[in-house]
Amino acid sequence: MAKDASPPQQAPPPTSADHAPAHPVDAPRRRSAGRDLRAAIPVGLGLGGVALASLLVLKDSFLVLVVVAVAVASAEVVAALASRHLAVPRAPVLLGGALVLVATYVVGPGAGLVVHGLACLAVLVWRVAEGRDGAVRDVTAGVLVLSWLPLLAAFALLLLAEADGAARVLVFVAAVIASDVGGYAAGVLLGRHPLAPSVSPKKSWEGLGGSMALSLAVGAVLVVVLLDGPWWAGVVLGALVGVTATFGDLAESMLKRDLGIKDMGSTLPGHGGVMDRLDSLLVTAPVAWLVLSLLVPTT
Repeated sequence: MAKDASPPQQAPPPTSADHAPAHPVDAPRRRSAGRDLRAAIPVGLGLGGVALASLLVLKDSFLVLVVVAVAVASAEVVAALASRHLAVPRAPVLLGGALVLVATYVVGPGAGLVVHGLACLAVLVWRVAEGRDGAVRDVTAGVLVLSWLPLLAAFALLLLAEADGAARVLVFVAAVIASDVGGYAAGVLLGRHPLAPSVSPKKSWEGLGGSMALSLAVGAVLVVVLLDGPWWAGVVLGALVGVTATFGDLAESMLKRDLGIKDMGSTLPGHGGVMDRLDSLLVTAPVAWLVLSLLVPTT
């Protein structure tokens, strides 16, 4: 049988395309959502509904909601610190935190500060009574919890204590939610430049812009509609909320990274723990109280 005399075919020379990586380095990457939205959305709507109902039906019931939320969040933080062998006295932290909130709302800010100081003293006495080893470290952690959660949350109750307190709290909470939604949407769709990669890789400068834009718009509208205040006061509030809410989220992320955990708890499906929902609200509460007190005073 005769052999085929045609010369063997040579493979074409490689081109630059053959050496190109499957995923170019400079190609934009789609950012993942990072949340279980099917679980997070109904839980978030349910929490919002409870808070809204408490404000509209009987605003004093919002105090109860805040006390319970802060107590649960404080317990989550204490448990997280315990994973790194920080023995924070649970009883004085939880009881003292609740009393800080009640005293602030019922009596005033001065009473809240006094109770906060007494609660810190109770943490010191309680922990030293258990033994000296590691007492300074544990007491410091206890003071951190009391100052981070109930003391900052007390500013939301100062808003509530005003004659139009329910409306003021609604403006404050809505602006924070708008910041969260705006930052989330802009970060997923446009996020390219990391804001603080060593703390939270998913945070981006584009997300910060989205946070400020939406919170600014919501603040400007609600200050006029709910508080009969000037639109520019809402703009100031919204711009500051966009920054402080993002900072609050980053601050908690930094602590969680140091503790080696993803969430502070698992109480809320799709959200993590209660503390994971309060982080932005807590840091923003003093700013919202100050801005509204100065720019939209009650008559």
